[in-house]
Amino acid sequence: MDQIFIKNLLGRGIIGINDWERNTLQEISIDVTLFADLHAAGLSDDIHDSVNYRTIAKRLLHHVETAKRYTVEALATDLARICLEDLGVDKVRIKLEKPGAVRFSSSVGVEIERFREDLT
Repeated sequence: MDQIFIKNLLGRGIIGINDWERNTLQEISIDVTLFADLHAAGLSDDIHDSVNYRTIAKRLLHHVETAKRYTVEALATDLARICLEDLGVDKVRIKLEKPGAVRFSSSVGVEIERFREDLT
């Protein structure tokens, strides 16, 4: 399976369970790997035969900015669902990190994989 990746997509949103986290925008770093068949796009050189990663990145950032989730697990699941709404994406891997969330660490986060079948 071919892969399209977006690395270190940076957004700011409300995420967390602590009172201060519910009122303060926090940085969120996202790595996305989209698994899709890119054979036709490679032959045609036509974006309509591929997955438009710019459109997906915009949707992901909009969601991060508006979702106000409590857990990184829930936000990562939301983002996976958004990616899988593109009919060309069969599987997605999301790595989501909150930089500086835990003292003495650079970040905390989750990494999940979801398949198109997981949408039902």
